[in-house]
This record gives sequence, structure tokens and C-alpha cells, in this order.
Amino acid sequence: MRVLRHQETSVLDATVTLFTNATLRTVDPGTEGAEAFLVHGNRFGAVGTVEECRAAAARTGRPAEEVDLGGAVVVPGFVDPHAHPLMYGQMMSWVDCGPDRAADIPGIIALLRTAADSLPPGRPVRGYGYEHRNLAERRHPTKEELDRVGADREVYLMNASGHGGVVNSRTLARHGVTRDTPDPEGGTFFRDASGELTGEISDAACNILTGVGGVKVGRHGPNFHLGDEPEEHLRQLRAAQERFLAGGVTTIGDCQVTRREFDTYLRLADGGELRTRVSMYLLSHLLDHVLETGMHGAFGNARLSFAGIKFYADGTLGGWTAYFPDGYVGDPCRTGQLYHEPGAYRELIDRAHSVGLQTATHAQSPDAIEMVLDAVEAAQERRPRSDARHRIEHCGLPTVEQIERMRRLGIHPVNQTQHYYNWGEGVTEAIGTPGERFNPLGEFLAAGVPVTLSSDAPVAEPKPLEAIQAAVTRVTRRGHRLGDASLRIPAADALAAHTLGGARTLGREHELGSITPGKLADFTVLDADPLAVDPGAVAAVGVLQTWVDGALQHSTTATSTEGQP
Repeated sequence: MRVLRHQETSVLDATVTLFTNATLRTVDPGTEGAEAFLVHGNRFGAVGTVEECRAAAARTGRPAEEVDLGGAVVVPGFVDPHAHPLMYGQMMSWVDCGPDRAADIPGIIALLRTAADSLPPGRPVRGYGYEHRNLAERRHPTKEELDRVGADREVYLMNASGHGGVVNSRTLARHGVTRDTPDPEGGTFFRDASGELTGEISDAACNILTGVGGVKVGRHGPNFHLGDEPEEHLRQLRAAQERFLAGGVTTIGDCQVTRREFDTYLRLADGGELRTRVSMYLLSHLLDHVLETGMHGAFGNARLSFAGIKFYADGTLGGWTAYFPDGYVGDPCRTGQLYHEPGAYRELIDRAHSVGLQTATHAQSPDAIEMVLDAVEAAQERRPRSDARHRIEHCGLPTVEQIERMRRLGIHPVNQTQHYYNWGEGVTEAIGTPGERFNPLGEFLAAGVPVTLSSDAPVAEPKPLEAIQAAVTRVTRRGHRLGDASLRIPAADALAAHTLGGARTLGREHELGSITPGKLADFTVLDADPLAVDPGAVAAVGVLQTWVDGALQHSTTATSTEGQP
């Protein structure tokens, strides 16, 4: 796999800082038991005893400032290799209707009405975060219920899966959708038993909101990112960046980059405001442009880089659009869909693979995962690459045999344990007992398949400690333990999965993911040890500080002092 070039910081005028009085969880077997670390410029200069680090500081020829961390715990900066920062920032300006805010449909309607009252007449109201199986009614709201928010404006309530939701009557009418409107390929306008529209929409039906840049079955799959003015997108990305840093995240893999996201990142970086690292995966409708311009491998600098291409094989488990050809247990009439015919998908993967690109494919069901494995295997047979690191995003329900094929093919599944923390019961309701295996991390670990954790923000909050807790306990928000002990992983492996594992998936383990001399000085300071607290209390561990390139970027006790230790 090709590696990124990074921007070097000159050591001539670089600051030297010695950090002491901390418990270090370095995720580096060569530095176990270390009690201090040295940062020289933007890199770790030494890790070891206080005396060893002081000696290393003396060799720099520059005075070292000492920082006493007061007994806190230091871990590598968290790596979140699958998220949607701009969409997350956009959601932050919408109405949060998640389970912490509303337990039932009247509660959601009250939240949306309050938002409508604060907006100018006619301004759309957008909400997000509900999961219908977590509501008291255990169903989606209807268009008539959303009509109570206001008849003079469009209302859209996005499901937690991000693959659809509910709109009000005005939204349907404005876009000319009636009970006689046919479903678009790859999407559904849901209807009740009498054929009347309920207001629920999924996948390609969301194109009434996204416009021509939305879902294209047979081309690239979902794009649910709604467009705003460029300056508004900048504001949204700044806000999202703050939330990632507050969670201790220093590196993000953006797994749905269109021209809109690309432009926003470039403008933020040009203004010196990109304070996290971002590896971009361009949505596959841009594959022709990538190939034509010679972007045949990862490139960029240590803050902003191009990493690969994002594909879709099927839909989402939360929205019941993942592909189960025999139907869902919860609704035998629903099968979900594949976004490509297997032959066409295989050709796309081959085109990307043959020039050296990493691919990242969303696949949840066994049938969709099988399509990905077949395509990667065929591409490798035609043009072997020893370290291609093709990815399967989410990889919710692989079979034991498929996990072994992943090991042989060197495929990296990228999981989100917060999905089953938030709505794991819904998976078993959708597909039955096999849903208990959702994200079988213990089976990956036992088979020698790399384990990687991420958030998929805004589907879940960028809170790595919550994801680690879910990986260790497999206990859902409602208190149900999903599956048996063989599916869980130890806390140390979960920490590695959200640091070095994420860096390795991005092809950046040479410079990120562990507190190792020579690597970039990204680290997170915690108020307790996630490897020592009760497994059910890991999510309650607080992030005190987040450092990127040896500069403080987030603190719970002081305003960020970028560039200052």
C-alpha cells in the first residue's frame, strides 16, 4: 500500500516539551511501562523513564519545558476512520430527536415545533437521530404527525441510519409525489394498507431532498448530504471538528467525499483552520475523474490527504435496506437492495485496484459482503497486490467462512460498535437470531482479521470511549447483551482498534496510532484509565485534553491554545 508524504516541521526552532506524572497507554509493545514522553516539534522524541526523556531532551540542545499531567492517563490520539464530518456538522444545526431527547412521537413533534417557532415563516425544519424501534410506539412517525409542526413549511425527520426518514405532506406535495408516484429505482415512498403515502422515504426516494446528486443505483449508491451555501458548510465543518476533538479524535477518515466536501476541506485548510487530520475517500461516482487525473494512490500531507474510493454494496440494517433476498423476519416483503449488479461492481473494483487505489465498500448483509469478497478476490487474481488493504465498511453480518476469506485477502472490516449500542435490538427484530452476531469483533480477533472501530458520525456521536465500551461489553443502550462472550474483545484490543487499528486501515500506521518515538505527536489525555475501570464505565471516562502535532487543540479546563504546550 502506498504511504502518504507528510509535512515535516523544522527542528531548528522546534519546541521541546517533557510530559510527566501520567499513566501511559502507548499501544506500542516496545514502550510498555513508560512513565514520561518527550515531544520535539510535532513528533514524539522519546518515550520511557523521566530520566531517559530528560537525557533525550538534553541531546536536542534546546531547553525543555516540563508539563506535569497530574496523574492523568494518556493514550494515542483516537483515529476515527469512517465518519462524515460535514454531514455531522450539518446535523448539529438540525433538531436532535435522538433517544436522549425524545422517547416517543409526541416528544419528537414537540421538539420540532419548538424549532419551527424560532425560525422565519416557511423555513424548513430538519430533525435527526430517531430510531423507530426505540420509540414508545415502535413505529415511524407519519406525515400527518409531522404536519402538526407546521403546514407552511417542509419538515424532514432523518432516521438514525441516515438512509431515509419521514417528511410531511407539504414536502411531498412540493416535489409532486402522490400515491400514484412510482418508487424510484433503489428507493421507496412507503404506503399504508390502503395505498396512501405514510411520509416515510428511503434511499433513492430521498432524492426529492438531495436533488440530482442523490442516490444512483448501479452507479455509486447513497449521497444524503444536503447542500447549503459554501460559507455555511465551512461553519458546519468547524463545528464538527470541535466535537471530534472533544471526543479525543485527532484523525478522521471521511468516507463520503464529493466535490462539496473536498472544496470545504480545501478552504478550511487554506485558512489554517484544519485542526484534525483528514483522509478523504471520494464517492465512487468520481472514479472516472480520479483515474483520468492520475490519482493512482494515496497522497497529500499530514493534515489533508486523498486515501481511496468509497463504494456501496447494499443499504442499512437500521433502515431495513441492507440486502436480504429472502426478506426480513420483521417484514418478509422487504428485501433491501444491492446498488450494483455483481458483474458491474466487480469491474469497478478491478479498475480501482489495478491502478493501486484502496477501496472502501459499505456492505452489511452476508450476500453483499460476499459480492465484495468475490470482487476483491478476482481483482487480486488478475493483478496481485501484497498490501492492498481493501476495506469493508460496517461489515455487519459476515459468516465465519467470510471472515476467513477476509483474512486471506487482507481485507480490513471497519466496524461501528455504537450501532449495536444504540439499536442492536432492532437488528434482531429485523433479521432474527443471526442479528445477535452483529459486528462479531471477537470472531475477527480470533481469526487474525484486523479489528477497527469508528463512529460513522452522525449515525453515532464521535465518542471513541463509548465505542470501546460497546466492543468490550456488547451491552446496548437498553441494557441487552448482544450475543455471547466470543463476540466481545478485551479493552486493550478495543483501545488499539480505535487508535493503531484505525491508522493501519488508513495506511498511516507509520506515523500515527501509537505513542512511539518518531511518530507525529497526537495524543489524548483522560481522567481515568479505560483499561482499568469497570468495563461498563469506560464511556464515562472523560477527555481532558486533545493534542495534535504537539499542540493543544481541546481542553475541558481552558480555551484551546493552538501551537502552545
